Amino acid sequence: CIRSWPGLATLIQVKSERQVFTHHLIEVTTETRYYISSLSLTAKEFAERIRGYWGVENKVHYVRDVTQGEDASRIRTKSLPHIFTIARNFALNLYRDQMFENMAQAQRLCSFGLYTLKQLFRMK
Repeated sequence: CIRSWPGLATLIQVKSERQVFTHHLIEVTTETRYYISSLSLTAKEFAERIRGYWGVENKVHYVRDVTQGEDASRIRTKSLPHIFTIARNFALNLYRDQMFENMAQAQRLCSFGLYTLKQLFRMK
């Protein structure tokens, strides 16, 4: 029995399958996610919204976690984690401003030289 929920219009169940190829093996994982919504949309419209959300989630968080190593960071003192989060986001914005699509490549190309930094900040 589902209790009354003010504004609730839709309950959504999404089943997804992920295939990862490693060492000539295919590892398949499945996941079920549930959503609640006050919207009354078609299944196709909900799917587009959910894919859009995960696209943003993957675009930002995956890059911060994997490419920039945020989860592995041992910075835990006072306000330093917040400062480094701002610095990571700033770097991503600089890369995107320079039309990089591959953030790992951007980080490799831009993380080493003063000349590159000067170009990004449009300095002489």
